[in-house]
Amino acid sequence: MERLIILLTALLPIAVLVFYIYHKDKRLPEPTGQLVKAFLLGILSVPLSLCISTPLGLMGVFPEVATSILGSIRSAFFGAAIPEEIAKFFILWLVLRKNPYFDEKMDGIVYAVCVSLGFAALENIMYLFSNAEAYLSVGITRAMFAVPGHFCFGILMGYYYSLAKFYPKAPKKNKVLILVAPILVHGLYDSILFTADVTPAISGVLIILFLLFCHKMWRYGSKRIKEHLERDNNDIKVAEDETI
Repeated sequence: MERLIILLTALLPIAVLVFYIYHKDKRLPEPTGQLVKAFLLGILSVPLSLCISTPLGLMGVFPEVATSILGSIRSAFFGAAIPEEIAKFFILWLVLRKNPYFDEKMDGIVYAVCVSLGFAALENIMYLFSNAEAYLSVGITRAMFAVPGHFCFGILMGYYYSLAKFYPKAPKKNKVLILVAPILVHGLYDSILFTADVTPAISGVLIILFLLFCHKMWRYGSKRIKEHLERDNNDIKVAEDETI
């Protein structure tokens, strides 16, 4: 029974955010089967990211246990942000490369978020079961920060993925930002947390900075969702005007 409760605690915040992003795409929602496929493949991005981070760790690119600010930043980027976002990007590319339902800007965000939340689901389960004695406190903390963090990283990846697809003549930086934007935000997110662990003298200041960063990250992601929804609505209006 306890295992089931831990599992439900891990998956509840994931389910809430999946419902949230699905509801945002209410005009022409994606087929449920396609979203389930994106989510399940997103789970595979966890072992895929380990295939990238493990060799980097063995080569000493980042420390096994960070004990300095520089070490914390290296761990944040090379141990987490870079391998995880590369893995998610590869999965997203597999999901969207021949997907006939990817026909709106908002769709890129929806699929990217589903992939990212698939990653977050398995990661959350692993964290909670490895901290079973304190699963509730760990689950609440991750539901407030880690899971929404992956949600926002997915928004960024999907936002730029759609820009690159639907505006091919736009600046090439959009293609670069598909990967760079989530890596940068993810890396900064983890850098603040990891640095707080190794600098107790200023950990209070860093936690406040982290909370502000999370707030800004959520607001920025919400604006990107709104932008693509408005672009899709404008495209519909233009198409309707042309048929009159």
